[in-house]
Amino acid sequence: MDKALQGWKPGTDEGRLIGPLDVYLFRQGTHFEAYNMLGARPVFNSTGQIDGYYFAVWAPNAVRVSVVGDWNDWQPGADAMEPVGDSGIWEKYIADIGVGWTYKFALEHRDGSVHYKADPFARFAQLRPETASRTWYDDYKWHDGVYRIKHGKAPYNEPMSIYELHLGSWVRSEKGEMLSYRDIADKLAAYAQDNGYTHVELLPLAEHPYDGSWGYQVTGFYAPTSRYGTPEDFKYFVDTLHAKGIGVIMDWVPAHFSRDEHGLALFDGTALYEAEGDRGDQKQWGTLKFNLERPEVRSFLISNALYWLSEYHLDGLRVDAVSCMLYLDYGARDGEWTPNEHGGRENLAAVEFIKRLNTEVYARFPNAIMVAEESTDYPRVTAPVPDGGLGFGFKWNMGWMNDTLRYMETDPLFRSGRHGLMTFSMMYAFNENFILPLSHDECVHGKKTILDKMNGDYWQKFASLKAYLGYMYAHPGKKLLFMGTELGQFMEWRYYEDIEWELLRYETHRGIYSFVRALNRLYRSNPALWAEDTSWEGFVWCNADDAAASVFTFLRKCGTEQLLIAVNMTPVERYDYWVGMPEQSAWELVLSSEDKAFGGSGFEAVESAETDEHETAGHKNRLRLNLPGLSVLIYKRTD
Repeated sequence: MDKALQGWKPGTDEGRLIGPLDVYLFRQGTHFEAYNMLGARPVFNSTGQIDGYYFAVWAPNAVRVSVVGDWNDWQPGADAMEPVGDSGIWEKYIADIGVGWTYKFALEHRDGSVHYKADPFARFAQLRPETASRTWYDDYKWHDGVYRIKHGKAPYNEPMSIYELHLGSWVRSEKGEMLSYRDIADKLAAYAQDNGYTHVELLPLAEHPYDGSWGYQVTGFYAPTSRYGTPEDFKYFVDTLHAKGIGVIMDWVPAHFSRDEHGLALFDGTALYEAEGDRGDQKQWGTLKFNLERPEVRSFLISNALYWLSEYHLDGLRVDAVSCMLYLDYGARDGEWTPNEHGGRENLAAVEFIKRLNTEVYARFPNAIMVAEESTDYPRVTAPVPDGGLGFGFKWNMGWMNDTLRYMETDPLFRSGRHGLMTFSMMYAFNENFILPLSHDECVHGKKTILDKMNGDYWQKFASLKAYLGYMYAHPGKKLLFMGTELGQFMEWRYYEDIEWELLRYETHRGIYSFVRALNRLYRSNPALWAEDTSWEGFVWCNADDAAASVFTFLRKCGTEQLLIAVNMTPVERYDYWVGMPEQSAWELVLSSEDKAFGGSGFEAVESAETDEHETAGHKNRLRLNLPGLSVLIYKRTD
């Protein structure tokens, strides 16, 4: 937190806290440290002790504004704020207020009504269902300097296996209660490290009133939710993950916000943060969309992104609902949206906002991970802004996810007719920097879990999931698995209880767990699986067209290192299966999903093999393999 307030003398113009430049930049949409201007800031005396707090809030259309709290019995007018010129900002210094005190802003609207609002820039909030903001200051001493030097580079040509989780339902106490940031930190860090993940991705942690929103309907954009402790506790959490070499990504929600009375909605009696009319109404989720045409809102949001990266040392942000921002008709029916000035459906202000967001993030944090959840075919999402792109580092490959899950839901008898669902992604695999997501969205609302989406009986589901995950880990693109997938859950994710850890008592579920662990370790230790994720230099089809057998064979390459992947998507064992190979070569089996250690049958696949010269599937050489039913085999070149 800004310590520039040390020695400041309230009531003087010397070292004024909000100067003309602050106001100018904020109004231009280019104040990217607005969190050091607005909110509640501690004022320090000459000995470094907190004397009080300086409050500032943007409310240009309010008639009167005051700070209310326990110290003044929540009485409007008791600590009236003063306007900062014509900036629309109100300020007030209050002495003898300490860390953790609750407060709100009382805003009188033009109709004479008074509304009590939480601080949009508050760094801490009361525990729900209470809704007040809390003053905060900590001087946390970070210990992740070595991590940031060693791991602080963008993982475009590095392995990236992400474990996505909801903090409140990953693991709970024996009584079923949520654990704190500190309680979870050591458990999660050890779990992620032991299972071979490189990063964790957290569902939104900005303050939100309703558990069932999973954090996607935010009221406190600058406050880590108090459900799990204090802001300092969250810093400890990130620090602990970093100590184990695990990166931390957080889901960030700049597209929309909650309608709750104490939040941003009609903040000063007008549509201040939200767009007006149909452009501000996100009916699909019952929320309000930000007015990205307003410069002050852009300052608020871009500052917020930078705040999480700076204050909490996050490695990156997964930007939620990018399509909701990009398209005016997102989630709307005919007649419910207004075209842009050119008659199109693109939100032109949102396009420029996103470009500026990524530009500013990468200017300050060159190795940050900015991920777009963008569900359409909007072009050049991960291309640099100077090259005409949106400037994200990565994009979720929703097309790959939807196509391949449709395939896996299909009866193997009919998969030959849907063969292209598994291969189509290679038509565009290198158009963007992709992450392959099997996310929380695919495990709720009657969609079934990833395991339960697999077609067939009990055995076939488990075998299919292993084959599918093997295909995913070998396919170009970084990886993301939602918690519980590694346990083979049949029950959909429920935000109010932890995942089904008890499943690990059963052999089939331990098999899935062990297989995912082995996949992560194989993936990370073989550059062929990640070093050329964005280029055909790293991928060769051996046979993309064997629809009759529902078999997929391909190579992943990096320099002289090569891996051969053979996936059999029918429950039929295929002996003497000939794989077309571009070169004469020798191979050794390094992973079989049917290994008994993974709950498989123990099928004796060919352990080592050499090619012979015989034209097969368009290649000059061939390799003989035996393929278990519903399986993946991975071989490593040895010559």
